[in-house]
Parts: sequence; structure tokens; C-alpha cells
Amino acid sequence: MLRRRILSLWFPRLAADRAVRVEPQLAGLPLAVIADRRGALVVASLSAEAEGVGLRPGMALGDARAIRPDLATRPDDPPAVAGFLVSLRRWAGRFTPWAAVEGDGLVLDITGCAHLFGDEAGLVAEVEAGAARLGLTVRLGLADTLGAAWALARYAGAGNELAFAGDAIDQEARATRSRAQKRRWERGGPPVTSPVASAARIAPPGETITHIGPLPVAALRLDPGAVAALQGLGLRRITDVAAQPRAALARRVGPEAGRRLDQALGRAAEPVTPAPPAAVFALRLGFPEPIGRVEDVLAGIDRLLPPLCERLTNAGRGLRRLRLNLLRSDGGVVQREIGLARPTVEPAAIRAILALSLGEIDAGFGLDGLRLEALVTEPVASVASRPLPAMRAGDLPAAADPDIADLIGRLGARLGLDALLRLCPADSHVPEKATTEMPAAFMSPGSGWPPSGRTRPPLLFPPEPITPTDDGTPPGRFIWRRRPRQRAAAWGPERLAPEWWLDDPAWRSGPRDYWRVETEEGVRLWLYAALGGEATAGWFAQGVFA
Repeated sequence: MLRRRILSLWFPRLAADRAVRVEPQLAGLPLAVIADRRGALVVASLSAEAEGVGLRPGMALGDARAIRPDLATRPDDPPAVAGFLVSLRRWAGRFTPWAAVEGDGLVLDITGCAHLFGDEAGLVAEVEAGAARLGLTVRLGLADTLGAAWALARYAGAGNELAFAGDAIDQEARATRSRAQKRRWERGGPPVTSPVASAARIAPPGETITHIGPLPVAALRLDPGAVAALQGLGLRRITDVAAQPRAALARRVGPEAGRRLDQALGRAAEPVTPAPPAAVFALRLGFPEPIGRVEDVLAGIDRLLPPLCERLTNAGRGLRRLRLNLLRSDGGVVQREIGLARPTVEPAAIRAILALSLGEIDAGFGLDGLRLEALVTEPVASVASRPLPAMRAGDLPAAADPDIADLIGRLGARLGLDALLRLCPADSHVPEKATTEMPAAFMSPGSGWPPSGRTRPPLLFPPEPITPTDDGTPPGRFIWRRRPRQRAAAWGPERLAPEWWLDDPAWRSGPRDYWRVETEEGVRLWLYAALGGEATAGWFAQGVFA
């Protein structure tokens, strides 16, 4: 039976190495990636050249510039770095199919794979050479368990002997501590600058405790509080922790230290769980002879769309964005992209929108093939499978009205989906702020509108003053837009107050009493009485009902 072997890859300069890959002109320069830590700008990652002049991660940006005024800096971008690490996970798939992201590095289960590269040393050498070709700094650890490999990659051979000497210094009296620190500098400099003899730390099978025992307790992947608690008890190395009775250790620092120790020594299971491969929905069609007419392109699309939609249906996905690549015989590619207002798997609806986007095609000397690729998909479910409370009239999502969604898709093919807007309810009782414009393709029109007791006119306009000619509430006779009006019916009032936490000039007249007034001519107006404030009170018209 094969013994399980785990390889851990740690990229200590990942953010800086990525910045150099994005901007090759930074190669060879002292570079620092700067992050915001509680309002302070600190160094998050450094290039090898920057570390060579004495800079360290965690330094304040001002201190780093004082040491090296010509330091090149770039802002930290954690999402981009995380995406780059996912790309490296796919690269690691050339060594083993069991690769996963582990914090700021990768972990590879290479059980049964080392013989493909000669032996474990050959595999490690191939990983180092591949990382060097990518311009990445990597440190590796190889052991029987994930925890041990993680510890070897990050702590083995990194000057930890000197770090332990520093721990001893902490126990000396304050008066002798500075002299002890001076002796350390005379003997070869600070502990963190010790050169690393080898990038690979390999623990032979069955010798895990021998190799990770001298490492500090932080190598057990414990939180800083647990590390401090163990150090306060005088337990500074993994061997110190392993020698303690488990029950007493759990009472003093909690069960986490024992669990991590068991994982590192193989007493507790810790599998490597690789991420599933991303689903790719794409089909390609080649032609025996080059084509150039739009009709021929549509005929090819008619052959590709049904099987593509069938794949999406089997996966429970709906298409939201589609790309069509027209492959020219001279090597060029003509691209067309469409967006849909709802997730769909209907070939006819997709074809109609795709045909609108073709327009004039620069086929050159002809097209050799077509490729359809679903760029964005979303989960879909039938309306019948939705729970009953969601089936109220006027509260269905946009996907439940295919005609409107298809119209939005057709218009979006011409104008762009971002140009199509829809009024959606906003979280405000103030009439002017009760709606907001949102992209029509991604918002539902029915949910969240005020109930029938809070009727709002479909046409709102800035308040227009009216002139009452009697003392009624609301006025029985008034002048609006230079015409006398006679009240026939009225409903109200509905009192609305301004948002006290905002200074809105339009609401400095204080609270308002709104009335729905129908005139003898059949015009239904939305009137309000301003109840006083900084501005002059009075009667105003703000909307018209249909």
C-alpha cells in the first residue's frame, strides 16, 4: 500500500511576483505591495530586491521609504491575488490531479505521482523549475501529512534556530536583553535574514516527528492567542507540545493545539479536497469549405444551439451571456457577444437575439468554423417548483414573464443591456426617493412596491404651488396651471415627514398631508399641504393619477 505523501507550496512573495508579471518593467527594482491595515499603510509583500536592502513585510510605508527612497510601490489587490492563486492551482494540475488552495499557498497530494518524474526529488525539482519559469518565489515542504508539509514549507530552514535563541532572550532580565541582542548581531545578523540552504524541505516517509519536532509551535497552524498561551507555558517547539499530557494541555490552551498536532502527525485525518473543474459549455463546428454569408453562419448556429442548450438543461443552468467566435481562414477571429434578460435554454429565443448582433461580418477570405461559448450561466428552476407564497400576482421574478424578458434581450442586442433601465422600489417613504433606476435585465419589476393603501401616482413632477379660493381641506376650489378647478371627491390625508437625518432642501417646509383629489373634469391630482418649517407653507400639486 502506498504511503500518503503531501507537497505544500508556499509563495512568500506572491503579491509582489504577480505585480512584476503584470508590469514587467518592475523586474529588478525594489518593489513593495502596500496594504491598508486599520488606516495605516504597511508593506504587505516585497520583491527579493526590496528584502535585500533590509525591508520586511509589516513595516510602515514611511519607514520603508526612509530606508529606500526610490522604492517602487503598488496597491494590494487581494481579489486579484486570490484569482492568481487559483490559476496556479490549475498549473499544479500537471503534477497531480489532487491540488487545492491552502491559505496563501497550494497543497498537492502526490501519492503515486512521484515515479512519473523519477522520484520525489525529481518532482520537487520540476516544481521549482516551473515556478522559476513563471517568475515566482516558492518554498516547498514534503511530508506524510498536510500539516507537516505546511510546517516544513514555512518554518524549516528559515533561521528558526536563531529565533529560538531570541525566545531565550525574552526570559533574561531587562538590563541584559540589549547586550544579548547585540551578541546576536555580532554573530551573524538578525534571525529572519538567515539564508535558506534549500527551497525544498523533505521529510522521508515515517520520519515526520523527527523533522517537524524542532519547529516552533506556530508551525502547527494555531491562532496567535494559542501560540502565545503555549509560549507562556514554556512550550516553544512542537516536541515540547507532543510531550505534554493531552488532557492537561486541553485544559490550559483548549483542544485546538491537540487537534492540530494529531493532524500534523497523521493521527487525525485531513484530506486534500481539490476544487471541482469549472463547467465549460462550449461547442465548435468546422466547415469543409470557407463560408462568408450571414445565412450560412445562421445555419451553423442552428446546428450548435440545440446541443448547447441541452447541456445547459442537463446541468440545471440557464444562459445569460453568450459569445460567438467566427474563425477566419487567415487566422483571425470575429467575436459577437449577446446578453439575455433572463436565464434561458430556448434555442429559438437565443437565435433571434444572436441574429440581431451579427450585422456586417468581415469574413476576410472566408470562415473556417464557428464556436459558441456560454460565458455566464445561472441556476434555473421552473415556476411550478417555486413555493406558493412567491406565486402572488405582481410578485413574480422577471424570468416568469418570458415575453418581456425576450423584448429586453432583443433591445439589448441593439442598444446594450446597460442602456435599458427599469424603475424599482427604493427603501424610502419620501415620494421623490421611492424609486430608483436599475438595469432592466437584472431586476424584477413586481416585488417590493407599496401596498394598495399607499397609492402613488404614476406621474410625479416637482411640487407646483396651487392657489386655493376657499378654506376647505383639501380646497374645494383652487387654481392649478392657470385654470380654475372644482373638487368633486377627495381621499386622505396621508401624512409624510422628512428624513430627519438628511437635509433635503425640498422638504424644509416640514411634514406634509397628502390628498388624492378628483376634479369635476375628471383629473385626479395628488395634492399636499405643507405644514410649516423653514420654508413657507401652502398647498402644492405633485402628481397626476391615470
